[in-house]
Amino acid sequence: MQRIPYFLLIIAALTACQSKEKVATTTAEPAARAEVLDGGNRIVFPNDPVTLKFFASAPVSTKAMSADFQAPGHVVATVIAAQGTGGEPLVLFDDPTLTDNYAQLRLHQTNIRQIQNVNIKQKQIELGRAKDLAEHGAATGREVLEAQTQLSMENTSLANERSQLAEHETQLQLGGFDPAALRRARPGQAWLICDIPESQVNKLTVGHTCTIRFTAYPDEMLNGRIDAFGDVVDNTTRTIKLRISLDNQRGKYRAGMFATVSFGVSEGNFMSVPQTAIVTVQGKDYVFVQRNNREFDRREITSGQQINDRVVVFRGVSTNDSVVTQGTMQLKGLSFGY
Repeated sequence: MQRIPYFLLIIAALTACQSKEKVATTTAEPAARAEVLDGGNRIVFPNDPVTLKFFASAPVSTKAMSADFQAPGHVVATVIAAQGTGGEPLVLFDDPTLTDNYAQLRLHQTNIRQIQNVNIKQKQIELGRAKDLAEHGAATGREVLEAQTQLSMENTSLANERSQLAEHETQLQLGGFDPAALRRARPGQAWLICDIPESQVNKLTVGHTCTIRFTAYPDEMLNGRIDAFGDVVDNTTRTIKLRISLDNQRGKYRAGMFATVSFGVSEGNFMSVPQTAIVTVQGKDYVFVQRNNREFDRREITSGQQINDRVVVFRGVSTNDSVVTQGTMQLKGLSFGY
């Protein structure tokens, strides 16, 4: 008997393995050859059981959609009681610039009260006395003029103080704070600021609820409400500051702490398709609509925001359509000649 060389047996075994691998990989593809019509806009398969099982589809739906939108945030200020008794509460900011602006704001407020309630009233009394004395010959016109000048100087000082106060109020507003709210602040309060994309602002309102998770306390969830929105859109990031008040009676939250804020926002009633149904070619989005078991139509769509695992569609399909969700890459290759 003639013996087969050992190395030939090895080669035969490897060839058999490769053949099995080819069979295994080809079973994942449609077995039947498709007919591509109308420049790739329609694909028709023969009535082959393997092919029919390969593709899966899902209906286009129109319903109210909502998403859990998240944004980073951080504690920008806390309020503590003043040392001693009778003093105004202290606001501690994480930004030294805001701390300086708030200190200057309080100084100018004090100066304005002093000028309005004391200095100007005193100068008005002195001017009235000088005029009365001058009418009775007990004072000269020069003394009346000096009293008028003193009153005018106090009014000028008041205008300057108000102008400087407005500058510091503007800086606090740019930082996301309402100066009037700061003046009403009481110990045990804290404020958290989020930078919200401009595109999301129309979905949120004052009083909207949110949940907050602090990096320092990852196992705790805190509920909050939106206090106010900033008045300025950042030109670089296209974001708007949003302020949330926190109860900080226990002093857990300190200026500078980071957190993640979640907002449940309603997107309204929209037509949508599963994200897996969409293919993109040269910057355009397409889906494949299954007409029946064997026929598929390519449709160009205008898509919008992705919400969870679905994508909003504004044009290109209707609610009566079923779009392919499994086998889209194979249809893409056939349709575009890849």
